Amino acid sequence: MALLRLIFNIAWFILGGFIMGLAWWLAGLLCFISIIGIPFGRACFVIGEMTFWPFGQESRNRKNITGIEDFGTGPLGMIGNIVWFLLFGIWLAIGHIGHALACFVSIIGIPFGIQHLKLALLSLTPIGQTVTAKTSG
Repeated sequence: MALLRLIFNIAWFILGGFIMGLAWWLAGLLCFISIIGIPFGRACFVIGEMTFWPFGQESRNRKNITGIEDFGTGPLGMIGNIVWFLLFGIWLAIGHIGHALACFVSIIGIPFGIQHLKLALLSLTPIGQTVTAKTSG
């Protein structure tokens, strides 16, 4: 299973994952311009890394993992997600959806298109999410 995941990740990286990972990192650099944006920027780099190698990783809500509401999973996180959506989220989602549509053209590209759709959903509301190793099941 690990070999298959490696093959998929390498193919993903070559066929569009590199471009979208760089887009996430660019958004992160733009967030670092202001002090308020630093937590957003850090999240962009984590999600950007996931975008480079998505197979074997998943995003999960921190509250579901820890059972505790924190800064990002509460009302302030919701406000942050709204600001994020308006500034960066919609553009990253459009990029992922465009790549997904291109991947769905062929049968071989379907798993890659599915990953792009998952990342498009994550790009809409990333605050309060964490990247973890994918659990089986």
